[in-house]
Amino acid sequence: MNVIITGASKGLGKAIAETFAASKNTLMLCARNEDELNKTALQLQQQYPNSTVHTKAIDISNNNNAKMFANWCLTFGTPDVLINNVGQFIASSLINEDDDVLEKLMQVNLYSAYHTTKTLLPAMTQKKKGHIFNICSLASLHAYIKGSSYSITKHALLGFSRNLREELKPYQIKVTSVIPGAIATESWANETIAQKKMIEAKDVATIIYSTSLLTHQTCIEEIVIQPE
Repeated sequence: MNVIITGASKGLGKAIAETFAASKNTLMLCARNEDELNKTALQLQQQYPNSTVHTKAIDISNNNNAKMFANWCLTFGTPDVLINNVGQFIASSLINEDDDVLEKLMQVNLYSAYHTTKTLLPAMTQKKKGHIFNICSLASLHAYIKGSSYSITKHALLGFSRNLREELKPYQIKVTSVIPGAIATESWANETIAQKKMIEAKDVATIIYSTSLLTHQTCIEEIVIQPE
């Protein structure tokens, strides 16, 4: 399969890349940090020599960059799986957060997925095959203190997923919203939540991979994954 994974240099994105690489797939990966991305790609190629890994260091929170990345991916063929994983969390409250927090998080958490997906859709709809995964959050379902703008953007991403799913049904393209709670990654390094009670990134990756293998008659629309 041709698999696109955004934000793939570390954390959940890296775990997803490892899971798909283990099954001899062709991966197109992006991340902002070129050194970390290259390190991940080298590790994948050494550990899974039967996989193929292509990388592009780029910040797809910029709309034009997202389109550029998607067009670059198309040079390797139409994707079978697209995983919109790029995301950012900023602890904040609407009462006192900086004026640009919502705009920053919308660019990362929504617009990156929107423009990447939109650029890929003509090729995918023509092929009438594919599976899109949008990495949402429990914040897509529930508001919580100190997560105001983040929650707003994740609600928007879930709305994007639901609307996209309806539009793509005639083209036999699946859309799955992955809705996990706290995942044990570097993002939570400074938080007080016990890491041992968080979700393992590899578990989320396994669920995504398994879902991508289902027959075309079956679409899992939303996956809610709770921590302990």
